[in-house]
Amino acid sequence: MFGKLFENVRRKAPLIHCITNYVTVNDCANMLLACGASPVMADDCEEAAEIAGICQGLVVNIGTLNTRIIPAMTAAGRRANELGHPVVLDPVGAGASRLRTETALLLMEEIRFAVIRGNMSEIRSLAGAGAATRGVDVNLADRVTEENLAKAVAFAMEFAQTSGAVAVITGAVDIVADKDKAYCIRNGHPVMSAVTGTGCQLSALTGAFAAANPDLPLESAAAAVCAMGLCGETGYKRMGDMDGNASCRNYIIDAMYRLTPRQLEEGADCTLWDGEVRRP
Repeated sequence: MFGKLFENVRRKAPLIHCITNYVTVNDCANMLLACGASPVMADDCEEAAEIAGICQGLVVNIGTLNTRIIPAMTAAGRRANELGHPVVLDPVGAGASRLRTETALLLMEEIRFAVIRGNMSEIRSLAGAGAATRGVDVNLADRVTEENLAKAVAFAMEFAQTSGAVAVITGAVDIVADKDKAYCIRNGHPVMSAVTGTGCQLSALTGAFAAANPDLPLESAAAAVCAMGLCGETGYKRMGDMDGNASCRNYIIDAMYRLTPRQLEEGADCTLWDGEVRRP
């Protein structure tokens, strides 16, 4: 199925509106181009809703949050909702400051999100679980491991039910869940955590998959996570003795450009959780 979902991205080439992190905006745009979608970045309130109206999906990322863009995020989100277009929230650093946490919660009240993607600390903060982040990184106590996976999956499914969105919790094991089922994904490589913006790129990629497959938000999000993880694996394999995280950043984007639907279908390390792990 994941290969077909990727084929739809390549075939439909959805236009994705990103109100995103200034640190990673260029990488998000290049990731969207690499997967076959098209990016547009517009965060001024005077045009945000209008731009949302010509796009097939919206990604809202609070990584470099300022009060100027909050009304633009809200206006764009409402317009996307009116048109029935999927909206993705990346609550970067939620739990690190009152502004970030309250803004993410406000957006969740004002906008109907198809997918909310973050690390465990960020998602826990949105669930009112009292989590604190290490800036934009996951708190060590919140890391998802094989040992606490069952508890983490249960939390993700509960959050999906209360939020009404597909929950994507990324870490050593990625969890993609709605209220009824969850996927556990083991693609990727630890080097990805040393590359600024891989999470932001994944959120943009998720927006493209959701826009190309609007009736399958859970499966689309899982396919995007697998695709990003596979590209991380390929990027690491390409690294030579003199390469570092900057080279890996480029290799990951290159890998997405070269990734085929068949490679995604065959390489996805994704299991369906229903109390025990089994293959989908």
